[in-house]
Amino acid sequence: MPGRHSLFWRLALVLCLSAVVIVACSRWVTIWVANQVVLLSDQAKAEMLGYAHEAEAAWRAGGEQGVAAWLAELHQRVPGEAMVVDTAGRSLSGTPLTDSQIAGFRFQRELDWRMSFRYRDMPFIGMPFPDAPDQGRLVMQLPPEHMPGGAWPLQRTLILTLLPGIMALLAVILIYWRIMVPLRALEAQVHRFRDEPASRVETTLTERRDEFGELGRSFNSMAERVSGLLASQRQLLHDMSHELRTPLSRLNVALDSPLEEPALRQRVATEVDKMRTLVDDTLALVWHDTEQHGSETGPLSVREIWDLVVDDAAFESGWDPLRFRCQLPEHAMVLGNLNDFALTLENLVRNAIRHSPVNGEVVLHGNREGQYWHLWLADQGPGVPEERLESIFAPFVRLDPARTTDSGFGLGLSIARRAVIRQAGELWADNGHPGLRVHVRLAAAGNV
Repeated sequence: MPGRHSLFWRLALVLCLSAVVIVACSRWVTIWVANQVVLLSDQAKAEMLGYAHEAEAAWRAGGEQGVAAWLAELHQRVPGEAMVVDTAGRSLSGTPLTDSQIAGFRFQRELDWRMSFRYRDMPFIGMPFPDAPDQGRLVMQLPPEHMPGGAWPLQRTLILTLLPGIMALLAVILIYWRIMVPLRALEAQVHRFRDEPASRVETTLTERRDEFGELGRSFNSMAERVSGLLASQRQLLHDMSHELRTPLSRLNVALDSPLEEPALRQRVATEVDKMRTLVDDTLALVWHDTEQHGSETGPLSVREIWDLVVDDAAFESGWDPLRFRCQLPEHAMVLGNLNDFALTLENLVRNAIRHSPVNGEVVLHGNREGQYWHLWLADQGPGVPEERLESIFAPFVRLDPARTTDSGFGLGLSIARRAVIRQAGELWADNGHPGLRVHVRLAAAGNV
């Protein structure tokens, strides 16, 4: 069902109102035109009044004989029945009225009245003598050529088809205009974005609460992501090229030095291993940056994954596994992706090992906070200056003055944060005095 502010309701309202207006206007126009077309024309009225003048003149000049002669002459000129009567309906021609004439006298109509389309015969029109209306009147059938409404069937067809069509077209134009204004704004923004990645959709569009506003906000979000990716890619390319120069320079020096073959092979293997690690970590970072969809998640046992990570970390570092302590309950379960969660713990543990003192320990703590598990990994190193706690998650950032000199390439924490974000979680750091604490918050799986 469309939302409360959906464009659907606006369009539906416009269409409903348009339908009501079209029906109402068509009905009003039909009635108005129908009333107009059944009125006698001015020419017809003038001709009928002329007959009334002739009838009055015949009565004044010859009485009944004059009226009878005039009626006989009128019958030669105009088809239909005609009679000259007094105000009581008695014939002034000396000839009694027929039954049809009596009926016509009873249902006679005035010149200004509307004619009906239901007449089978021509209606009778009554006109008092123009100069002596109290003395008599002419009642005659309307000549067929003056019957109004002959074009009414065609007019009604045009009114019921052409008028609704025109009004519907106006409604469509209104709807089209309302839709195309924001669409053209978005289209123009897309063209601008192609040349200016920093441009964004204006707030007049993004503040709308309908689908166009949602589309504008989505476009801005996409533009921010694309701009961020472009900036990140450029920065990664710059940083990676800088990082590769150091091992390549050492290789050049080693190849030019008088080292014995075993020592030279050892140096080359060391530098190649560092470059491979740099490339692998950079590719992992780029993959997390460019992946648009979140990871598929499921329930994961934190202690089980911790044990696997500790086994590998102890083997790589030569640490005693007892120096990796976990203070989590057995039932600690999070919703996450197995590979992403293991990669997160692996990078956090490696970072902690790298900056721990001799005989130091790495401890995993955690507690349940509502629908989340809050985990934090603590080392016993020198910590990080407070103003640098956020910058340590940027790629290729190393704090050698505050840490030991073996600080890697500065990609581990960046990869860890991106892996957590892909699992809809959060990752941040603070100082534990001593040491650094890196916090992870992920959705909990199951009940406490």
